[in-house]
Amino acid sequence: MLVGITGGIGSGKTTVSKMFSEFENVQIYHADEEAKRLMNTSEIIKRKIIKEFSQEAYSEEGLNRSFLAKIVFESKERLKVLNSIVHPEVHKHLQGFIAKHNKKDYILYENAILFENGSHKLCDKIITVSVPQDIRIKRVMKRDGVDKETVLNRVKNQWSDTKKTIQSHYLIINLDLTNVWFDVKRIHNKLTY
Repeated sequence: MLVGITGGIGSGKTTVSKMFSEFENVQIYHADEEAKRLMNTSEIIKRKIIKEFSQEAYSEEGLNRSFLAKIVFESKERLKVLNSIVHPEVHKHLQGFIAKHNKKDYILYENAILFENGSHKLCDKIITVSVPQDIRIKRVMKRDGVDKETVLNRVKNQWSDTKKTIQSHYLIINLDLTNVWFDVKRIHNKLTY
């Protein structure tokens, strides 16, 4: 079973995913981490990104994330182009991951843009992690060392929590970690019943 977990930037979906990793019969797939890794290791992705965004998209250290971020978070069209390059390769990688871990009760598929890129169609169940937007903005500003405008540019490229929640099977409000852990255990028990 593939269980999607998503939430807007700064919602704490990675923190919640780590809680699910406490259960031995669960395997976690972090789409964002794998996408970043593949953007540095896949020659297919690298060639396409350079063709589309210029050689400046990569430096000797690898992917020039700040260069790309400036372009794609200011233009929905350019973001779509980048996603069309990266997501097919992440999807292939996910399929291999699922095959490798098919003995687990379920795979938790953490993806910030699960709905936006259509990956929700792969999932048997979906969990949305939600927090009020002002808290999310503060978290991301602190975590990434960026200003409010930069965070808002990223937020506007994601679906609203309301839109995600309507299409989800479970909702976790990530304000109090004790309550979140209780929700995680409850959802895990339902998924493995």
